[in-house]
Amino acid sequence: MTLLLVRHADAGDRAAWTGDDLARPLSANGRAQSDALAEMLADHELTVILSSPAKRCIDTVAPLAAARGLPVEEEVALTEGTPFEQVDQLLTRVATENALLCSHVDVIGSALTALWRRGHLPERPNARKVATWLVEGWPDPARVELLNPSGAS
Repeated sequence: MTLLLVRHADAGDRAAWTGDDLARPLSANGRAQSDALAEMLADHELTVILSSPAKRCIDTVAPLAAARGLPVEEEVALTEGTPFEQVDQLLTRVATENALLCSHVDVIGSALTALWRRGHLPERPNARKVATWLVEGWPDPARVELLNPSGAS
């Protein structure tokens, strides 16, 4: 199975946003990043696309989901601030799927930490915006690789 871990695309400056943070949209750069992500992942088999309920996460994977004819399923365990244990449990739950998970820096960081703790990564990686981690052979990865769509920062 393949697991793809995606940190949402650029959503501008959090401090400049005055509304509910869950409603914060992608910036123009973020929309370009989400299109690049869809193009970059065109050849990867997916059976499920899970996202944080945050608009910026849903919008990051929307072009990919539309191209695949798959729904973007909101997953509470991908919400910003989710404890490590719940993220680890989600990774176990998706072990039988070719899954893409889109979330925030802390949650993607927790997922990468879980991989690191399990010995699948030599060091703890950085979860920069729209960074996409490919984990092949999940839950016993044969390969973990950082993929970057054009425009990743």
